[in-house]
Amino acid sequence: MDRRRFDFDDVIYGIHAIDEALAGGEALRAVHVAEDRKRDAALRSLLARAQERNVKVRFEPRPFFAQLPFKAHQGAIAIAPPFAYVSLHDLLAAQHPDGRPRMLVVLDHLTDPHNVGAIVRTAESVGADGLLLPERRSAGINATVRKSAAGAAAYLPIARVANVAEAIRVMKRAGIWIAGADSGPTAIEMSAADFTRDLALVIGAEGHGLSQLVKRECDFLVRIPMRGRVASLNASVAAAVLMYEALRQRDCLLRP
Repeated sequence: MDRRRFDFDDVIYGIHAIDEALAGGEALRAVHVAEDRKRDAALRSLLARAQERNVKVRFEPRPFFAQLPFKAHQGAIAIAPPFAYVSLHDLLAAQHPDGRPRMLVVLDHLTDPHNVGAIVRTAESVGADGLLLPERRSAGINATVRKSAAGAAAYLPIARVANVAEAIRVMKRAGIWIAGADSGPTAIEMSAADFTRDLALVIGAEGHGLSQLVKRECDFLVRIPMRGRVASLNASVAAAVLMYEALRQRDCLLRP
């Protein structure tokens, strides 16, 4: 395989992730499938959808996949255009026609692509309006993130910003409240926090948490109750807990 044919960051790998990218309307350049899987029932939906979208399908010998750096490819990869980030302005300009409060997720220099992908997946699942991550010292939307997101990156608007603290200041001027995930003594327990207004949840880096500059910009800090001996959760798990608490509070408001 000639590695110059494509950038590995533009690869989507795994059957489900490719199928979701096709369903989401991504303009895939090509889908490569292992020859020995061309009649596999698990691939029928993907191949049919590729045909509907006029996406070229190429059947490849197994050595093609053996040279890939991804082990969980399931004999299927797709070549996508570079990920289309939106701008912070685009995220802030979007409003719900029914007046529902917005929810954004901000990642403060998370470097593990599996964590970033899992957070993207959860954010899309709870109906978040978008996600922000920094341009430097952070995992971007690469092949591993797309795989971990299981197709959610095709639906969730994602922005990259030069400076997280400055982006937070812009959001605050737009009327969005900023809640930082933190386990310190000044943080309030999540059930006592108000997640029912226009909100951005800020998740800190693995092992380090929020940077001091970002923490100072937050309107309030929230903590997840921990009753066991372990002091903290994985970043993607903590993000999921907080996002679903926000969803719970918002759903409660809508109930008669």
